[in-house]
Amino acid sequence: MADDPCTSKVNNAAIIGMILNSEAILKAVELAGDWPKDGPNVNWDEIHTQTIELAEQCLEINFYGAKRMIEAFLPLLQLSDSPTIVNVSSSFGLLQIIPSEKIRGELDDVESLTEERMDELLNEFLKDFKDGLLETKGWPTHLSAYTVSKAFLNAYTRILAKKYPNFVINCCCPGFAKTDINSNSGIITVKKAAQTPVMLALLPNGGPSGCFFRNENKSSF
Repeated sequence: MADDPCTSKVNNAAIIGMILNSEAILKAVELAGDWPKDGPNVNWDEIHTQTIELAEQCLEINFYGAKRMIEAFLPLLQLSDSPTIVNVSSSFGLLQIIPSEKIRGELDDVESLTEERMDELLNEFLKDFKDGLLETKGWPTHLSAYTVSKAFLNAYTRILAKKYPNFVINCCCPGFAKTDINSNSGIITVKKAAQTPVMLALLPNGGPSGCFFRNENKSSF
């Protein structure tokens, strides 16, 4: 029924925004024991291929798709006695990964940040990507679109929590799980990865809101 209340909304649709070389990423993860960090032994050009088309798709699904879904469900959630939203994000969306202090500052200032400004910043990102200026303008150069999409999803989560104080709205990193999105290179099971999102979906009224969680614990943005 159109007027039936919806208690919880969990957003978990995502694409990685690049073409992964399965053999290269599996080798890099094996050497690192986790997702590889930047260093002399990590050849990102070998591990992934990034294109503007994939970057646009990544933002469209990971950020705008989640945003549209939330907007569609808001009327039903408002009918619920315990409205809850969980955005499945990633540790790749942590602000510290974005080189530009200015961009980090804007995304962290949720008292001033608007959805319109977020759109402007994402358009700037795509233009800089197209023009080959990611490094110059302070955007991440590896896993670029994925990182940006998750950083903006985190910021949007905080804006929503501020806008709907009677909701419980959080985002989380499920962990580096073995899934198709990473060529099954992850180090934890899907069952383990589900624990944090499920915990957040079951939080009671008055629980923490506008927060980022990983390993079932509150963490910093």
